[in-house]
Amino acid sequence: MATQKRLLRVTAVVLLMIVALLAAGFGYLESLPGVGDAQARVRAILLAHHGVFSGPPPPARLAAAVVAVEDEHFYSNFAVNVLDGAGRAALATLHASGDPGGSTIAQQLAKQLYGQGSGLGATLHEIGLAVKLSLHFSKATILSMYLNVIYYGNGYWGDEQAAHGYFRASPYRLDWAQAAMLAGLPQAPTAYDPILHLVLAKERQRHVLDQLVATHVLTSRQANSAYHEALLLR
Repeated sequence: MATQKRLLRVTAVVLLMIVALLAAGFGYLESLPGVGDAQARVRAILLAHHGVFSGPPPPARLAAAVVAVEDEHFYSNFAVNVLDGAGRAALATLHASGDPGGSTIAQQLAKQLYGQGSGLGATLHEIGLAVKLSLHFSKATILSMYLNVIYYGNGYWGDEQAAHGYFRASPYRLDWAQAAMLAGLPQAPTAYDPILHLVLAKERQRHVLDQLVATHVLTSRQANSAYHEALLLR
């Protein structure tokens, strides 16, 4: 009987802590700015860099490649994706990493649109706004905004400008080799510049293709074929 009472008390305390944390979380979300202007912010960034808005829907192959390499749980249950992103962002913060791959696509989008510096406070801000973006917009819209707002190197902002700039093609007509190359650039667009550093760019492309195999989008044979395809860069 005493053991049962002790267990009930512990359970009650745990439940109260969970409720308190949820209340604090909702309170924090309410204190953050709204995200209804996200698409307008994307268009403003593109306009400032003479870019052109594409989608939604996002280009299928490029979208699949970006999800595979940046956020393989993007289409998972909302709670799973948020917890995964929070954990990855916490690790990136602890290691003082500037790698955008340390957070989810929604968090990276929040940083691009509403960024407020670096550090733990900025990370919490990004996580909160990522939650708001995920609640306000569909997955396709979030992914489309992300592809439109990120930098691909060589002055190319957004997937439309990058696809035409590197391959003289629409982002909707990229093959797997081209999509994997573009998907690998945002992490370090200067280091992986395929014009100046093709060897490093090909290594990054290989990593993206391997992730597409790991997430069961491509077979190993398809990935190898894409890797060995000649890239007719501009």
